[in-house]
Amino acid sequence: MSESEIPPEGRPVDVYLDLLRVRMDTEDYRLLLRVVEPVLEAIDEHRLAGLDLALESGDDELPQEVRDEAALVIATAVTGRLDNEVVELDVDETGPVRVVTDAATAADPSRLGEIADFIRDRHRQNEELRGIAEASGLPTDF
Repeated sequence: MSESEIPPEGRPVDVYLDLLRVRMDTEDYRLLLRVVEPVLEAIDEHRLAGLDLALESGDDELPQEVRDEAALVIATAVTGRLDNEVVELDVDETGPVRVVTDAATAADPSRLGEIADFIRDRHRQNEELRGIAEASGLPTDF
């Protein structure tokens, strides 16, 4: 769907949610709303800084499809774009990592490689910081 197809009074995230309501199973859609509504409210109220959301928490109650759609709903709310995609990258140190990106980046292996490199570097930095914290007697659960 292009921006020209969005009604003038509609936000892209509302259009996307309407499409999901029609496409998804009713229970999955309700679960999705339960996950994204607090985030959408925080975005509307400009209070994202203190919000903690983990879609990869290992929660068996949240199916992968709902996690992916929640990530796409949030990305649509933040970017105002409807061309976001979930892409799974194979990162040696962490295993598969799911990221949300625009369609052009999702189709560009070079850009996806750069994102995977960034994730690897970030993982190494986190592990180094975790080691420093542990050696210093500080909490390591960041």
